[in-house]
Amino acid sequence: MIKASNQQIQRWMALALLGTLILLFIFVVIVPIVNKDLELRDAKNNLVFRLQQYERILAKKDAVIASMNSIKEQHQTQGLLNSQGTGALASAEVQEFIKKAIVEAGGQLSSTQALPVTTKNEFSRITVSVRMTGNSEVLRTVLYKIETATPLIIINQIDIRPMRGIRSRTTRQIEPSNELNVNFQAVSFMRKQPK
Repeated sequence: MIKASNQQIQRWMALALLGTLILLFIFVVIVPIVNKDLELRDAKNNLVFRLQQYERILAKKDAVIASMNSIKEQHQTQGLLNSQGTGALASAEVQEFIKKAIVEAGGQLSSTQALPVTTKNEFSRITVSVRMTGNSEVLRTVLYKIETATPLIIINQIDIRPMRGIRSRTTRQIEPSNELNVNFQAVSFMRKQPK
C-alpha cells in the first residue's frame, strides 16, 4: 500500500512537473509570440490604413494641380501684381500713377520717394512714400483711384493733418483752411525676380 501510494504521489508530482513545464513553455514561448503577432497585425493594419489614405490623396492630385493652375491663371488675368521687370521700374510706375491721380484730382504732389524693395517668399513689396496737399474731396478722389488701380496698390501708414490757415491782413485772425497735408505709403507687389 505504501508503495502504491508512493507511486501515485510520484505520478502526481510528475504530472504537476509536466503541467508546470507546459505552463512555463506557454508563458515563455507561446505568449510572447502571440503578443508579437498581435503587435505586428496592428502595425500592419495602421500601415494599410495610411497607405489607403495616401492613395486617396494621390488620386486627387490631378484635380488639385488643375485647380492650382486655374487659380494662377485667374490671378494673372486679374493683373493684381505689377508686371515690370525690376523693382525700380515697378516703383517708377507706382510713382507716376500716384502723381497722375493727384494732379487729376486737383491736388498738389509735394514729393514721392521710392523705399527699398523688400522680398518675402515669392513676392517683392514695392513701397513709395508720398506727400501731398489738397482738400478732403481731393483726398477722397485720390484714395479711390488708388484703391481701384490695377495692378493692386494698397495705402499704408496714412497721416492726415489740416494745414494751418493764413492770417487775414484786415482782421489779423487766422482764417481756417480746408487744405490737408497728407503723408502715406503706397504699396504694390510683384513676383520675385530670379537672380
